[in-house]
Amino acid sequence: MGAEEPTRRRRTRVEELERQIERLLPRLRIAVIFGGDESAEGTVINRTVNPRPWKSYEKVAHDIAEALRRIGFREVATLPDDMQLGERLGRSGTHLAWLNTGGVQGFGAMSHAAAMLEMFGVPYLGHDPITTSILDTKHLFKRELALLGLPTAPFIAWHPARGPLGPPHNPRFRQAFGDHPGPFVVKPVSGRPSHHVRVVEDVADLEEAIADVYAATDNHVLIETFLPGSEYCVAVAGAVIARGGRLVRLNAPFTFSAIERRLDGDERIFTSMDQRPITTDRVRLLTAEADREVHARLHELGRAVFEELDLETLIGLDVRADASGRLYILEANPKPDLAAPTAEKTSLVCVGLSAERMSYDDLVLGLLADRLDQLFCRRRGNAHRLLELLD
Repeated sequence: MGAEEPTRRRRTRVEELERQIERLLPRLRIAVIFGGDESAEGTVINRTVNPRPWKSYEKVAHDIAEALRRIGFREVATLPDDMQLGERLGRSGTHLAWLNTGGVQGFGAMSHAAAMLEMFGVPYLGHDPITTSILDTKHLFKRELALLGLPTAPFIAWHPARGPLGPPHNPRFRQAFGDHPGPFVVKPVSGRPSHHVRVVEDVADLEEAIADVYAATDNHVLIETFLPGSEYCVAVAGAVIARGGRLVRLNAPFTFSAIERRLDGDERIFTSMDQRPITTDRVRLLTAEADREVHARLHELGRAVFEELDLETLIGLDVRADASGRLYILEANPKPDLAAPTAEKTSLVCVGLSAERMSYDDLVLGLLADRLDQLFCRRRGNAHRLLELLD
């Protein structure tokens, strides 16, 4: 009886949530927000440096918006993330924002939209500003992993303003890497996958690589041990999901699309989708039957990161194996690509949807339902306008 009661409560709450969403369909005004273009008039006051390579993600925002309309939401708009955002949200009477932006410019750009929405008082689907900054700033995320006892490749972050790194004599370098001669990976602490990422074979060549990455980003540079094993990714979201248009509440965070990234002969690390689209021949979906140990470990790591960092919405977790096959977490993407899959290409998140008996629209519905459930049950003070729509 004790084991059945929580299940009954979950089922009752899911049924209530479905009724709430049904009531919101004709009433809820949703704005899907994409990255504003700093070169467009009225986007910023002054143009500044952008350490993170900019991309609008506007097409993906339209994919999300179209899915929301197919689900039945009648009031869905797409808006750019810029200095006019607050005025547009107020004028449109937006009740809920869906963040699909990497920011416009400046340091910590990924967190700017969430910070503005917190100040505007508009609830949103996305990570809060602090969490976004931690996830998007690789050395901060890796420090969290180390404190939590979760495996990550040895690393240090360095800023050339402190002078040359001087690897052979730098005590922090030696503490992190010991006598490891190479290879290393040198990359921006914030950025899109594989942009300005260098594999450096020998410790003697690190200074030049650090200078190159710094010149491109004007920001700290991350140095970590290169791991020679296979490269993996797993997606993780909240416990409320949708299958066939019906909501389900799981007992733990939803881990899915555990894949192995297939590297071509000329690739030491996986190349950005901006340069090579994600096609079915570039990834291999893992299964519990054929890949038992690595499949189980990826799901375990995904759940651990989601729960220990108290995350509230979707991430993509990048993982790599060492020569013996032990898995290490490399980084987390706080805004994984949510482009609607086509016959020609897909995204890392969407690769495994069919194996979960889910469609793209199910994924979108589940992410929205999970966020609404959090707002209604855990953050009612931020959701009073949403709750009024249920009356």
